[in-house]
Amino acid sequence: MPRPKRHLHATVEDTLTPPDSLPETHVIARIDKAAGSNLYNAEQADGKTLLVELEPKFRSTIWIKRGSYVVVNTAALADRENKLDGEIVNVVRDEKAWRKTAYW
Repeated sequence: MPRPKRHLHATVEDTLTPPDSLPETHVIARIDKAAGSNLYNAEQADGKTLLVELEPKFRSTIWIKRGSYVVVNTAALADRENKLDGEIVNVVRDEKAWRKTAYW
């Protein structure tokens, strides 16, 4: 049975408005390519490449294209022994509003 529409709309609304500030462990990255099932190669502003996983609440809800921006939590998967560098915790949908923030 599919998830109710209210969950879909709540997830989409969360991504439209940028937060007031980002924690130290969150970085903004640009998606380079899809690396597999819910895995993406992302590039930080300093040129470092990250292998990131899509958070479960976004799976089958929001689609990510090459060149789009995401917020990656680099400390989310630090306790797990794997090759992943972080987890996508937010997807930048309204880029114009996000670029006006101080942390961009």
